[in-house]
Amino acid sequence: MSEAAIADLVARNGRVYTVDRDRSWASAIAVRGGRIIAVGDDEAVKPHIGAETKRVDLGGRMAMPGIVDVHTHMMMGGQAELFELRFSNIARRDAILAKVREAAKATPEDKWIIGAQWGSDLIAALNTEESLAALDAASLGRPVMLRDDTYHNRWVNSPAMKLAGIDRANADPEQGSFGRDPQTGALTGVMIESASGLIERTIVASGHYTEEMDRAAMARSIATLNSHGVTAFLDAAAMQPVLAALKGLDERGQLTAWAGAAMPVVEPSFMFGIAGEKLFALREDYRSAHVKPDFTKVFLDGVPGARTAAFHEPYTADPVFGCCFRGTTLATVPELVRWVGRCETLGLSVKIHCAGDAAVTQALDAIDVVRSFNGPTALTHHIAHASYIAPDDIKRFAELGVAADLSPFIWYPTAFLEGHKQTMGIDRAMRFWPNKDLLAAGTLMAGGSDWPVIPNPDPWNGMEGLVTRQNPSGDFAGEALWPEQALDIATVLEIFTINPARVMGWEGTIGSLEIGKSADFIVLDRNVLECPSDEIAETKVLETYFEGRLVYEREGGA
Repeated sequence: MSEAAIADLVARNGRVYTVDRDRSWASAIAVRGGRIIAVGDDEAVKPHIGAETKRVDLGGRMAMPGIVDVHTHMMMGGQAELFELRFSNIARRDAILAKVREAAKATPEDKWIIGAQWGSDLIAALNTEESLAALDAASLGRPVMLRDDTYHNRWVNSPAMKLAGIDRANADPEQGSFGRDPQTGALTGVMIESASGLIERTIVASGHYTEEMDRAAMARSIATLNSHGVTAFLDAAAMQPVLAALKGLDERGQLTAWAGAAMPVVEPSFMFGIAGEKLFALREDYRSAHVKPDFTKVFLDGVPGARTAAFHEPYTADPVFGCCFRGTTLATVPELVRWVGRCETLGLSVKIHCAGDAAVTQALDAIDVVRSFNGPTALTHHIAHASYIAPDDIKRFAELGVAADLSPFIWYPTAFLEGHKQTMGIDRAMRFWPNKDLLAAGTLMAGGSDWPVIPNPDPWNGMEGLVTRQNPSGDFAGEALWPEQALDIATVLEIFTINPARVMGWEGTIGSLEIGKSADFIVLDRNVLECPSDEIAETKVLETYFEGRLVYEREGGA
């Protein structure tokens, strides 16, 4: 036997689900140099076992490819876990205020309190003078910024507004607004869309975040994703600090996942830094063995709960917006055509944020125009979040080769949905995530967490939701969200593995356990293809391997 055939690692005695339709199941795999060199039974891997081969007994457990998260925000996720006040989006105002008061007691007077995430359905309750006064009292003089559960909007106190130079005389910023009490017109501290950016920039200018914090946040994010079985991801709004942190981790051998980076085409309203051509020009500076800055991001609209998503039909009547407001997009079709065309010239795939069905239509229209000019492309553009879609547009995804980035993990009743009901009406809000219709139309669908919009990027929670359309946590017990759109677990596993790999153009490297691919696999405490559907969310990852290296091991095992 040649030396090249000896494996570094052989894992045997398992139920290995390969996500390879030509051979779905195996019991053993062999790895050399981070790549799979054999998949099959004991006889298939036996010739590759040498004296130095590490042998892993899977103990009959299910193993499968590592999860690929097609939509996450790595820096923000790590910052949230390490440095911020956390509370559930089902917490009501007084519970949030109690959390702020507790944090204020432990925070120096000149330091910010940053936290998340209040529910989208609380906008009206927070948008009053009385609520701002209560937040001011709870904060004990510290500046406070609290993000909502979409991460598009903020609630801040009076000291924060003073530091940002915001007072009652300020006009609303472009593509955003300052919350004002409907009765008095006074500021309430609610910051919608681009108004949030004024606060975020003030925090950054204060020196609150440091490079050390950035590095720590990114390292924590990678560890968190590995613990849930994620071995590849796409950062959906990668500004320079994100790119720098990812490359730095990779150069130190600490990036234990494949990292895609989607660079914004314009500076996002609630983020900051160079974007577009200036950022694209730097992408090779940040490329490394595992970091691939080959994607861009367009924010085409906002979010339904704040009435900033663009819809074909109007929102419910509102004292501020009136009876016929449909929301607006942040770019015209010609502008979007130019961006998509330019990105194709540069070899960059485009991820387009579309929360409303009119935004989805506009994105598809623009891509249709580009296809008429450019012809076929090997690039796959993605529509994130693909959640509200006009029925006639569903078939267009496959026709145009556009992928549906299904994110975040809210395919069931949540506080998000309650906020949508307020602004859209119950019937329209309940037609959320037509996933089965997309599947029937041949759409390439990929799962994404949108972490930290979802505070825990646990894919198993999301998988159960796709199968049951019920909230796995027990919240909203007995309720289901459009159950006719439920998917089977085998399809869902593809949505979390090989499909996002295809979306990113990485299907030759990751997404399934096949010879020649990266040895990224995870070991589970149960067979998710056989367990009851309402127990999928309880799945625990026992071990995560990246390029054949053990990068996570659950304490105490099963």
